[in-house]
Amino acid sequence: MSMRFRSLLLLVGLAAGLSGCGTVNEKLTAGMGDYVPQWAGGLPADAPPRPGTPEYDAWMKQRQRLRQIPAAEREKAGQAEQPTGATKDGVR
Repeated sequence: MSMRFRSLLLLVGLAAGLSGCGTVNEKLTAGMGDYVPQWAGGLPADAPPRPGTPEYDAWMKQRQRLRQIPAAEREKAGQAEQPTGATKDGVR
């Protein structure tokens, strides 16, 4: 085999491998972003839940309920329902 053919074959193989990684990573990043710490560029602590989850449905119902309350009373109602020692994921 000539040197030119080997180089071409190597280049085609590397391009195929790189394109395969791009499609796999596209699918993984949607879920992996939840596990990156905030200091490393992940989601902030007050980020809403992902759409399509039961937590998201409950969060949307809560927002809709708070919209029905007059503006002067919203903050009082929102603080009354927040547990004092818990965070978003239930870990302190």
